[in-house]
Amino acid sequence: MNSNGGSSFFGSDWLGAFLIIAILFGGGLGWGGNRGPSPDVATKEFVQDAVNNQATQTGLRDILLSSANNNYETAQLINGQTRDVMSMFNTGQINVIQGFNAVTQKLDALGAQMEQCCCSIKTQMLQDKYEALEQKYRDSQDRLNNADQTQTILNALGRFVTNPPVASTTTGG
Repeated sequence: MNSNGGSSFFGSDWLGAFLIIAILFGGGLGWGGNRGPSPDVATKEFVQDAVNNQATQTGLRDILLSSANNNYETAQLINGQTRDVMSMFNTGQINVIQGFNAVTQKLDALGAQMEQCCCSIKTQMLQDKYEALEQKYRDSQDRLNNADQTQTILNALGRFVTNPPVASTTTGG
């Protein structure tokens, strides 16, 4: 019996309504008639495709990860090479600057040595000129002294004629 005093086939109106709706809209939940698998049920092929797809996705992820790792390693190698090249370049620049400074110092030393050499040469040339003029002065002094001595000797001898005058003969006519 139900609450209205009548009897119901399922014992409750609500339970009966639910079963009728479930059978009509649920496709019988696989009861009665063989209509094939429900679209909500996974088949063996569907599961295999899903597993294969998952394996493919994992493989692609591994390839992308490997590619990213290779790119990172390549970038690190390039950074290392760049660092090494820059270090060599900086060392080369320092060597060039040190070489330039050494050349500059040598040129300065050479300039000072040439200045000293030029001064020595000029001093020697002036010394040579001085000695040559001094020698000429002594020679002139010696000649004057010889001339004075000769004059003194000749004056002491008296009248001395080296070439006696020749008498000229005049003929008249």
